[in-house]
Amino acid sequence: MLENSAVIPQGSSSVQLGEIPVRVIKKGEGKPLFFLHGWGCSAETMISLASAAEQTHSCYFIDFPGFGKTPAPPVGWDVGDYANFTIELKKRISPGQPVSVVAHSFGGRVMLKLLSEPATASSFSKVVITGGAGMKPKRPLKYYYRVSLAKILKAPFMLLPASMRERGLARLRKTSVWKSLGSSDYAQLEGVMREVFVKTVREYLDHTLPEIDHDVLLLWGEKDDAAPLYQAQRMEKGMKNAALVTIPNAGHYAFLDQPVRFKTIMKAYLEG
Repeated sequence: MLENSAVIPQGSSSVQLGEIPVRVIKKGEGKPLFFLHGWGCSAETMISLASAAEQTHSCYFIDFPGFGKTPAPPVGWDVGDYANFTIELKKRISPGQPVSVVAHSFGGRVMLKLLSEPATASSFSKVVITGGAGMKPKRPLKYYYRVSLAKILKAPFMLLPASMRERGLARLRKTSVWKSLGSSDYAQLEGVMREVFVKTVREYLDHTLPEIDHDVLLLWGEKDDAAPLYQAQRMEKGMKNAALVTIPNAGHYAFLDQPVRFKTIMKAYLEG
């Protein structure tokens, strides 16, 4: 990773971190504020929130590697790798000042990892998590049926020598039966991002909550069906200094479903 700080102009820019050119959109001037998007999204997904913060903050909307216009990582990253990436980008953009963060979904998962480590938590000031991922979900019976069937389908191939096993599994993954067992997110992915998906969605961070003593605002859509409200309640109970605010008539993208209410609460928290 490069050590020199990066001066980001207004608009869209590229920040080189190692081999990855990271796309960053900057709006406004003032205290640094990162926006971390969710899975399958990009910087543009949250760009509308700039209007509530750009008068007082330098807003940085970031494309995570593998999303938007930032290339995929060279290997299958896990949550820890994305956390390290975020810290390195913070060092480049704001080396001497903590940054505030508004994190959605997958971005919230990354922030849980960062806030649970004292060495990285100190890099952040105000933190908003909305629709944050990372909690172990309540699974319906259909889920366990699909997992069991997948294991049964893979079992014969696991008895083969390594080279034959990989060829057999590759064919299995192309069948309609196998594809029907996977999630829609997984089915849309290719290459290294499939490995990233598997590594990240299987890492639950419930155990990190007691380690987080940072002030965190959990700003949640009451009808969120991707990260249901019970998961936000679990976060609030597990963290020492978290506060949960729910937004009626809003789902997983509360900032798009109820933009005025979301921006009002977010702005009051960031400036308070």
